[in-house]
Amino acid sequence: MGNEAIARGIVESGIYVVTGYPGTPSSEVLMTIHEYGRDLDIYAEWAVNERVAFEVALGASLGGARSLVTMKGPGINVASDPILSAAYSGINGGLTILVADDPGPITTQTEQDSRWYAKLSKLPMLSPSSPQEAKDFTVISQLFSEDIMLPVILRTTTRVNHAVSEVVTGEASPPKKYREFRKDPPRYVRAGMAWNLERHKWLNKQLKIAEDLARKYGLNKVLGEGSVCVVVEGVSYNYVAEVLDNVESWERKVKVIKVDMLYPIPRNFLLDSLSGCSKVLIIEELDPYLEESVKALLQEQDLRVEVFGKLNGYLPMEGELNTRVVSQTISRILGYDIVKPSHGEVVKGFDVPSRPPPLCPGCPHRNSYIALLLGIAKAGYKRDEIPIFGDIGCYALSVNPPLNAIWTEHSMGASISMAMGLKVGGFSKPVIATIGDSTFFHSGLQPLIEAVNKRVDLLVLVLDNSVVAMTGHQSTPAWEVTESGRATKPVDIVELLKSIGVD
Repeated sequence: MGNEAIARGIVESGIYVVTGYPGTPSSEVLMTIHEYGRDLDIYAEWAVNERVAFEVALGASLGGARSLVTMKGPGINVASDPILSAAYSGINGGLTILVADDPGPITTQTEQDSRWYAKLSKLPMLSPSSPQEAKDFTVISQLFSEDIMLPVILRTTTRVNHAVSEVVTGEASPPKKYREFRKDPPRYVRAGMAWNLERHKWLNKQLKIAEDLARKYGLNKVLGEGSVCVVVEGVSYNYVAEVLDNVESWERKVKVIKVDMLYPIPRNFLLDSLSGCSKVLIIEELDPYLEESVKALLQEQDLRVEVFGKLNGYLPMEGELNTRVVSQTISRILGYDIVKPSHGEVVKGFDVPSRPPPLCPGCPHRNSYIALLLGIAKAGYKRDEIPIFGDIGCYALSVNPPLNAIWTEHSMGASISMAMGLKVGGFSKPVIATIGDSTFFHSGLQPLIEAVNKRVDLLVLVLDNSVVAMTGHQSTPAWEVTESGRATKPVDIVELLKSIGVD
């Protein structure tokens, strides 16, 4: 699996601190380290949320230890504040930010394209296309990070994280731990505006060596020599390769330009590669990120080349790609039919009944929602009179039959904040928020403090099953021992609620 390959890359990189917050499709990275890494002298622990996870990894890096933080796409939203500041401070030990996007989406609330965060934060970003590259790029990201003195974002998608293939491994490296941490306020203190200006100049200067580093580590490749050029990145390369396998002597017709470094855009590589192209097709997931950059580069150089992609309707703006979509598009460009059916179309040929996912058999929160719905009826209300705000977690499956319980599910901790908003907005009947224990620890405490402080009358159900269930049964702050065997000081949710004045 791609995530297991990344875990192997962690071992080969000499990474010592691995942190993160569970989230499909990224969870198996840290889980694999937990399963196989107890004898490898690696600190690998889940954090209470992605922001804390990143800051732990950053602190380790400033002391010279190599570190990696893992999260799914929406997690980088949570961690973005310290990530942007870290770009100004830089790093000492290698720091990799693994962010796993979910085109489709398959398990995520939005089809977020996290590539824009590289541009926003001005941090280098690498994009592997396979489990082999996932492992290799993890190693490269650490070397790249230390060479450029910046965190490096490793952006994957579900089909890379969960793909299964053979991987050629290298030797394990001893973990690189703390070396030293020197006081340097102009570098590390973001309260000085003049210092911040100088650090911004430093950041822009560092980015100028990124393309040279990409060349040093063998990133960005060209295959074929045709005049029809196909620019790809990440898993899109695999779709193109599979389609072109059905085109005789495709190397003489098509040039595949594989962009492994997504930020900064490798200008010189692209200009050299695009030379001689009569048509350019850009295939990527999910937004037209590369397409906009390539178009701007061609216009800047006054190169008159037809560009095809998402912006002119040759590829969809929504949903993940597949070989059928890619083959149809390449067929249009090349002028003949190489269309192949997708697996999804094959499955549609079978009469399979719809099976929306329910709460798991034996889940205690089936009864939690049944009791809640019975309580609403006992209080004299109809079921659809009383809003039930849901949150991120497996209990969101209560939206499906037979419970049909929750009305909303937006982001971590939003159930409490949104319930409060409805109430202060003038809603007169009772309002209910339901939130799981891990989500409460992640982002539920702050909105609950807000509701208590403002004396907003809410019913909040903390559905405590003492585990991060949906992503694979990871630990929460209530555990006495973590997956790696470290003893903890457990946090009691009931005592925590009492301490902030919850009735």
